[in-house]
Amino acid sequence: MNHIVLLEPEIPQNTGNIMRTCVATDTKLHLIRPFGFILDDAHLKRSGVNYIDKLEYEIYDNFEEFQEKNKGIYYYFTRYGHKPHTSFDYSNPENKDLYFIFGKESTGIPKSILQKDLDHCMRIPMTDKVRALNVSNSVAIVIYEALRQQDYNDLLREEPHKGKDYLEREEA
Repeated sequence: MNHIVLLEPEIPQNTGNIMRTCVATDTKLHLIRPFGFILDDAHLKRSGVNYIDKLEYEIYDNFEEFQEKNKGIYYYFTRYGHKPHTSFDYSNPENKDLYFIFGKESTGIPKSILQKDLDHCMRIPMTDKVRALNVSNSVAIVIYEALRQQDYNDLLREEPHKGKDYLEREEA
């Protein structure tokens, strides 16, 4: 199973966007305190999260608690990583849990965590004109790369509401 981990997220709109991406990709979300916002229904709805009832998520008080409760392969996203996110094999033939970990918007993942697993530190390639991409964009890029390598698991390949032949139909 794929998992997205947000370590001390600060911006509710980013977290809201990531929640929607997790619902769309059938990915579990892990949120590690402290948050830079109030995590309640009213604030989430204001962030555009109207799929919260379909989201599978868990909240932890700190990174150590998260590690104790979640075993699998951890991947860390940092602008200081040396490997592109596409250089890893996420096809997951052994069916292990894959955890894609993103740090807070202002400072990222603490160096003390990254130094313990340098082989799994990565970055999304980009120019030198920006420090980093928006975290919700980064999450989407990475989870869809993992899903592409997994042949999109059981995700729908056709829009379910308007019908398979929507583009071919003539409308009155």
